Amino acid sequence: MRIVVIGLGKIGLPLAAHFADRGNDVIGLDVNPQLVETVNAGREPFPGEAHLADHLARLVPTGRLRATTSYAEAVPQADAVIIVVPLVVDGEGRPDFGWMDAATEQLARHLTAGTLVSYETTLPVGTTRSRWRPMLEAGSGLRAGRDFHVVFSPERVLTGRVFEDLRKYPKLIGALDESGAARARAFYEAVLDFDDRPDLARPNGVWDLGSSEAAEMAKLAETTYRDVNIALANQFARYSEQVGVDVYQVIEASNSQPYSHIHRPGIAVGGHCIPVYPRLYLAGDPDATVVRAAREANAAMPEHAVARLAESYGGLDGARVVVLGAAYRGGVKETAFSGVFATVAELERRGATVYVHDPLYSDEELRSLGFTPRNMAADGETIDAAVVQTDHADYRDLSADALPGVKVVVDGRNIVTSVPPGTRLVTIGKPHVEGA
Repeated sequence: MRIVVIGLGKIGLPLAAHFADRGNDVIGLDVNPQLVETVNAGREPFPGEAHLADHLARLVPTGRLRATTSYAEAVPQADAVIIVVPLVVDGEGRPDFGWMDAATEQLARHLTAGTLVSYETTLPVGTTRSRWRPMLEAGSGLRAGRDFHVVFSPERVLTGRVFEDLRKYPKLIGALDESGAARARAFYEAVLDFDDRPDLARPNGVWDLGSSEAAEMAKLAETTYRDVNIALANQFARYSEQVGVDVYQVIEASNSQPYSHIHRPGIAVGGHCIPVYPRLYLAGDPDATVVRAAREANAAMPEHAVARLAESYGGLDGARVVVLGAAYRGGVKETAFSGVFATVAELERRGATVYVHDPLYSDEELRSLGFTPRNMAADGETIDAAVVQTDHADYRDLSADALPGVKVVVDGRNIVTSVPPGTRLVTIGKPHVEGA
């Protein structure tokens, strides 16, 4: 098949590579000329995605996979177009459709009959039917359901392991009509393989949910559940600190019963998904008080971590503090909605001089994010306190050489196993201060 993938980010590019690896002719379309050039050279444009470099080095020279910035070159006569363009929320938590609208309008101008259009970007419920269908019809002069088909099929993969996750989870589809559902099922069954999952109620594979609205809501529900669950874990953590209980021991004990699945608490919830998709759900269901309260509880955790540091250190005015980790998740070079921003802002509000370290980022990259970098291997300057924001493996064992003079370490991820002698270790969800 001739397949077009619009949006060559950390999900779209591995997806395009997977389709090409299955023997299809794939064109990746992106607005970034530098990224397109890198892909066409057979090089990965971002680190951290398992097997992506090998796929690009092998597939691009064969012509199975190439990239372009031109819709006119890519879209006409395509069998399927997959859209993985980001949808973001603004400062008020409202969906910003700017990038997706632009991509859909360009797609519509060059759309030809017989194409399957599949939106894989997570959307508010009703968007596929009420926004994309009329936009595609108006721009193309074609009729959905007769000349082309539109479906929603959410991506359900995690960056860093996209190729693995494509096999692991059922592929959800939701179409506007039965003929579109049949076309989407045939397409995804042709391009995806699925691992055996005996734990599923029905066989792994393509699951038709009956409508685009159901598929849209399924994606929002699974991610919003995680945000609410983490918020509950964070509430338990804060209460445990007050009553003298180790919340991690409590969670382990609770989860030994098969009906309990409490997640882990922590200093922040970051990434493109968990902090964003509850906002997309709230855009359609503003009366969802549980969802709103959970999002607010999670957003308050950086301030809580800094408050515990201030309590242990004795005030932060003039203190030199390093935040360990700019990335939102360990081992992933991505700062989308990372807790580093709120943590640094709260430390500065309390009068601290703040530095940021991350083994995945250069000093120049950290400066471009608005931070003062700290090179722990070479600076040698004393530091008063540290806050572990990211669960990088590098931060499990913190030495005196890395943090000379440090008096307090706040572990926001419960990963630190050792700190310099005489250093107080404060862990979110634990009432005691080790080394005090």
